[in-house]
Amino acid sequence: MAMTTARRATITLALLAAFGGVLFLALRGEKQVQHDKVQQAADIAATVTLKGLIAVDVEGYFKDERVTRLLAAKHMVVNVTRVGSRDMAAKVVAGATGPDFLFSSGVVAANQIVDAAAQARLSATQITPFHSPTVIASWEPIAKILVANGLAKALAPKVYSVDMAQLTQLMLARKKWKDLKGAEAYPVGRSVLVSTTDLRRSNSGALWLALTSYALNGDVVSDRPTAQQLAQKLAELFKRQGYQENYVNGNFDDYVAIGLGKTPMAFIYENQLVAYALAKQGVGADMVLIYPQPTIVNKEVFVALNERAKALGELLASDAELQGLAVQYGFRIADTERFVAAVKPTGLAVEPRLTQVVDPPAYSLMAEMIETVAKEMTQ
Repeated sequence: MAMTTARRATITLALLAAFGGVLFLALRGEKQVQHDKVQQAADIAATVTLKGLIAVDVEGYFKDERVTRLLAAKHMVVNVTRVGSRDMAAKVVAGATGPDFLFSSGVVAANQIVDAAAQARLSATQITPFHSPTVIASWEPIAKILVANGLAKALAPKVYSVDMAQLTQLMLARKKWKDLKGAEAYPVGRSVLVSTTDLRRSNSGALWLALTSYALNGDVVSDRPTAQQLAQKLAELFKRQGYQENYVNGNFDDYVAIGLGKTPMAFIYENQLVAYALAKQGVGADMVLIYPQPTIVNKEVFVALNERAKALGELLASDAELQGLAVQYGFRIADTERFVAAVKPTGLAVEPRLTQVVDPPAYSLMAEMIETVAKEMTQ
């Protein structure tokens, strides 16, 4: 009987212990659920939703799921709409219906946005998370012809520079490829021209106007009479091209898809060919980059219209992972070595350090020059 009582006591204690353990786990689980709900509510409350207007240059970047996840981890939900950089200033309005930020291609458009913000009594902050120099995408045979005629020089294997003053004068003189020294590799009767986008609608086309105007003027155009005179002279470089794409990707697509026959030289942003090389893990054997001397660096300018958007811009410019993803889209970042190291495995050669860089004219003068060329193109 004593053993039975002891055994019953042991069983009872075991049951009580088991029940207590289950109760403890249940209470602990409930506490964890409550904690998770509180944390989830806090995360939702801390999440910032932002509306932005972006240039086509950065559209792929913002649509990348990796970017979306990184921003979500920072409690940011970013909704973007693609708009032409030239049209952004007109979209700046105060109130809930307006954008929180605008991410333009180029400083000219960014300055227009800042002026529009001032008129709308909005505080605007400019941040440049990444950038890309303007370059000429070309082919090895074309680059060698330019070298043979004293217009270009090799900087490294498959990397060239071209003297913009000489090239601009050659184009204005209506020289044809077949008339140049060493033209056996490209003996065609078409004029030496660099293909661009339509400057009336595209920032890259406008930058070609800015670059060629510098080449003729010997300095940045800084007064209205000179701006008008040069624009009238340079208009033929656009008129003689014939049809031009309205956006920078169209010009690049012709270079890649149709090749040397249609596009011996295409004025693009460096990031376009770099992004292509990274995505394809290589480039065509004859594809080369020619760096204008001097060139213009196209800045991707983030214009924040409030403090919440400013935090996003600063994050894009400082977060190592977000900067790394920008490199995957071909953009240069502050860490040049990281950019060069990423490109090297593709076989595409780039110029690591750009020393001859100039600015475009003030945006008011650029607007007048573009208008002058636009009028000339309709005549």
